[in-house]
Amino acid sequence: MSTARLSPRLVLLMTTAPLLWSGNAIAGRLAVGSVPPLLLNCLRWAVALLLLLPLARSVFRSPGEVVRRWRYLAVLGLLSVATFNALQYLALVSSTPINVTLIASSLPLWVLAVGALCFGEQVGVRQGVGAALSLAGVLCVISRGDPSALAEVRFVRGDLYVVLSVVAWAFYTWMLVRPPAHMRAPQRPDWDWAAFLALQIAFGLVGAAAAAGAEALVTDTPVQWDARLLVLLLYVAIGPSILAFRCWGLGVAEGGPALAAFFNNLTPLFTALLSAAVLGEPPHGYHALAFALIVGGIAVSAGAPTSRR
Repeated sequence: MSTARLSPRLVLLMTTAPLLWSGNAIAGRLAVGSVPPLLLNCLRWAVALLLLLPLARSVFRSPGEVVRRWRYLAVLGLLSVATFNALQYLALVSSTPINVTLIASSLPLWVLAVGALCFGEQVGVRQGVGAALSLAGVLCVISRGDPSALAEVRFVRGDLYVVLSVVAWAFYTWMLVRPPAHMRAPQRPDWDWAAFLALQIAFGLVGAAAAAGAEALVTDTPVQWDARLLVLLLYVAIGPSILAFRCWGLGVAEGGPALAAFFNNLTPLFTALLSAAVLGEPPHGYHALAFALIVGGIAVSAGAPTSRR
């Protein structure tokens, strides 16, 4: 049995990632029309890999370890770089921000379900209550404090992409801490965080590049290179990619996948606040209520014991 306890370090780690990912959603929306979404995803991770290579020298000292773990690394890269992030950008083309946020807020439920069905994790009462409180906070942001506004939501093709991306991320989160037995190697290599992330990106870029190539065959949207696009590309390559993934990985290792999923529900709240800042709109009372509900869900779920079957 394991117990996740909140600490200032854990809170900082698990809060930083959602903050950076909220900026990624805004950047992805701003990039619509300037670059095809799957190409944006491929360029994002290619730049991130180039920036990580000087820090990932330990990989080159043990190429045999990479070969021994290629299946595990390929699955992590496929779930995160090639699937989750690509589908998020693709969804922003046809789906509205409110729909994307609404569907993505189901992540804690998917993490709990995947953990129970595929990783032998039991779901406790406190985790269920925490998930309900956190989801209520997200819905408060989406509805702007008016529950009747949720009835006006209309779903489009992009919403399906978000569902698939969230399911992929739930599996990725569990795979970080519970790799299947047939993918484990007898001894863990001497890889630091940069090396491990660089390997995930390298394997994931294979799928991301293939998706971007297929996209180029069915669309003739040109890339509008300018200073604005370059700034967006640098941000998504550094903040939501390198820094956020580092914080997320540390947070999952220390607090567990289920607790990390609750913190992920801060993303729509941060997105609303950042959008308000960009549009010049001040925060409202429902933002404070949503924050209280989401934090309440985190507090309730934190410390909830989890046991393996």
